[in-house]
Amino acid sequence: MRSSSDPPRPADGDGKRSPVQPPDAVAAVDAHGLVTAWSPGARHLLGYAPSEVLGRPASLLLAAEPTPAALRRAVASEGWSGRVALRHHDGHRLEADLRAWSAPAADGQSQWFLVHSPPPAPPPTPGAYDDAQLLEWAFARSPLTMAVYDVDGRILRMNAATCRLLGVDEHQVLGRAVEDLCGDTRERGAPATPASAQRLIETMRSVARTGQEMRYEIAGPAAEDGSGKATWWAVTMSPVTDPDGRVHGVFTAGCDITGQHEARQRLAVLNEANARIGATLDVARTADELADMAVPWLADFVSVDLLDSVLHGGDPFPGPVVGTITLRRVAHRSVTEGTPEAAVKLGAVDIYPDYSPPARSLGSGLPVLSAKGDDDFDRWTGAHPGRASRVRDYGFHSVMSIPLRARGTTLGVAVFARRRPEPFVPDDLLVAGEMVARAAVCVDNARRYTRERATALSLQRSLLPRQLPQQPAVEVATRYLPGSTQAGFGGDWFDVIPLSGARVALVVGDVVGHGLRATAAMGRLRIAVRTLADVDLAPDELLTQLDDLVIRLAAEGSGAAGDSPDEGLETPEDEERAGDMAATCLYAVYDPVTRHCTIARAGGPVPALVRCDGTVQLLDVPTGPRLGVGGLPFEATELEVPEGSLLALFTDGLINARPGNLDTLCRVLSHHPDRDLEDTCDTVLERLLPGLPTDDVALLIARTRALDTDRVATWDLDREPSVVADARKVTSDQLARWGLDDLTFTTELVVSELVTNAIRHAEAPIRLRLIQDQCLICEVSDGSNSAPHPRRARTFDEGGRGLMLVGQVADRWGTRQTPTGKIVWAEQCLSTA
Repeated sequence: MRSSSDPPRPADGDGKRSPVQPPDAVAAVDAHGLVTAWSPGARHLLGYAPSEVLGRPASLLLAAEPTPAALRRAVASEGWSGRVALRHHDGHRLEADLRAWSAPAADGQSQWFLVHSPPPAPPPTPGAYDDAQLLEWAFARSPLTMAVYDVDGRILRMNAATCRLLGVDEHQVLGRAVEDLCGDTRERGAPATPASAQRLIETMRSVARTGQEMRYEIAGPAAEDGSGKATWWAVTMSPVTDPDGRVHGVFTAGCDITGQHEARQRLAVLNEANARIGATLDVARTADELADMAVPWLADFVSVDLLDSVLHGGDPFPGPVVGTITLRRVAHRSVTEGTPEAAVKLGAVDIYPDYSPPARSLGSGLPVLSAKGDDDFDRWTGAHPGRASRVRDYGFHSVMSIPLRARGTTLGVAVFARRRPEPFVPDDLLVAGEMVARAAVCVDNARRYTRERATALSLQRSLLPRQLPQQPAVEVATRYLPGSTQAGFGGDWFDVIPLSGARVALVVGDVVGHGLRATAAMGRLRIAVRTLADVDLAPDELLTQLDDLVIRLAAEGSGAAGDSPDEGLETPEDEERAGDMAATCLYAVYDPVTRHCTIARAGGPVPALVRCDGTVQLLDVPTGPRLGVGGLPFEATELEVPEGSLLALFTDGLINARPGNLDTLCRVLSHHPDRDLEDTCDTVLERLLPGLPTDDVALLIARTRALDTDRVATWDLDREPSVVADARKVTSDQLARWGLDDLTFTTELVVSELVTNAIRHAEAPIRLRLIQDQCLICEVSDGSNSAPHPRRARTFDEGGRGLMLVGQVADRWGTRQTPTGKIVWAEQCLSTA
């Protein structure tokens, strides 16, 4: 109700009265009845300046004497409203509607806040208002939440948006402290939250104390659209200062940024998804990462089903997949521990009929959003009893089905389900689509890697010995483990090569690098080592020849790097390393007759010798340069190895996997050196490599054997033609003692030809040795380094047919160099005798 003596409004330039809405009149009165606060609205209402009323009795402002009974009764209560007669500055009487609240002051005594709100002005006619009216309307009707507080936190103004947010009426809160207001709204169940109220109070006090503007974001009450989502507000608090910079109040303004906040959240989730999904080249792991990323932020349950061909590295279907689809469950995740909502177990197969949302998305290649009550959703869930019960028990009501597609091929489908109150919206579909697209590319990369890995593994295993040759010198057990790094397979290899004279060569090597280049290089080096071993080169000489070969191979790779027809398939790093081929190799030759072992190495770790008593010795084999360096010599070490000892050869992938692995290896080998070698290999890998190795590992363990002295016969021969007959005689006698009379004729022929050649073409000393093993071995050594070779004899030549005859009657024959000359040998297999 408007007071009866409101002052006249000022006129504008045309003489029109501007309908300016007067501000609210606010005053404060302490417990002694003295005026302690006087607002501009109060001055506008009664005409008194603050200096004229502050500190003076409030009763001087009343026109009625004595004080109205209603006002006297209000002193005993906490609130009052009514009509009071006031005295204007010019002396006239003014009737005004007042509202009063009691609140404790800083000293603990009660004080009163008196507020008079003038009635709204009548609607103005066009052009009949001034700037002050525009400002008033802007404040009152702004969509921003705006309020003004004094330095003690009392509410002076509050616009309609703020009142709606807090669930209060402006006229009921003016003059009250914000702490009291927040407490009241919580008691009434209003949407203000304790966190937001506490943040408001603390920030307001800080701004009033420091005079510095502050901005922050905070979660507000749930949105009014019934979705249950919290709203987010950006709040700015700034000090209200006079021209001298003194702070008299605090102005707050808030803006609803829920949309921007959700957009930032989506971008943050997608950024995290890009970092987390596809961390490994493993199909199942990538699917798990997608499910982990989506739960619980986006969905309450997620499943990822893929085509079987994808899991095995095969080629998936090009384009969409139409009709009833059979998929395998690869991953699922839930907000409930143990994922009890899953109707299909991990690894199990599920059939999706063509009308189901997942099959529709696979057929169209587009995401499908469905909800409970849709025909396809209800039909699909109802057709599967397990799925129907889980939808019913857990309350799933909204589902997104998004196909996993990459590079034009379909890999599978991801299903997102919600049981929380809010259903999926199109924005959720966009976010999920981005996450699934990222996962699809990573799954396809993993599928391709699985296929290439299987190809490389098949190639590498085909280059390694599938079955070790039977030989009497050593008992052998081996292990090979491919590395688990994404760089691909390496070039580790091992080999066991039978040599002449019942000897055996043990080999372990490693081509530096990974990938198909290293695997192919390993195959070439293994073949080269076998070829050089067949020539019976000494270990140091063999490594020298192998070093030259690696240098030539590196030069060929460097020169052809830019001419490969598959150049587009190579990475820049592959091209850069094409000419940088290098390898390590350890080559050991063990002789069971003498029990001597000769070892040379080109880089790589030293071998370990385990004696029968469990003593472990890391052999002091001189370190040669890696193969491919060139120009540096290799040295060999010869040592006597007791029968029954263990020789352990390995690549650096075994001992570099973890610190201290070399000491652990020695401890494992020292326990029970007489145990089965297969068990020993398994124990070594179990103790040293608890998980998949990052680098390839090759391990070879050999238990040495020795030939009995009664299976070896040796004779020193003079360089006289007459000793040939003696050599045949001692040979036939020895064969009789061994029970090999059936081989007497052929053996005498071999001995006769080899001894004759040594007498005619070589130098002393000449020695004949027979060895009974899986083969009958006949060796004739002499002091000449010239190697014999067969030649074609003419019709009337009396000689030149000896080695031809030896090659006809023996299964194998050959020659090898010794430090003092050479040995010519021939073998006859006893199994075919």
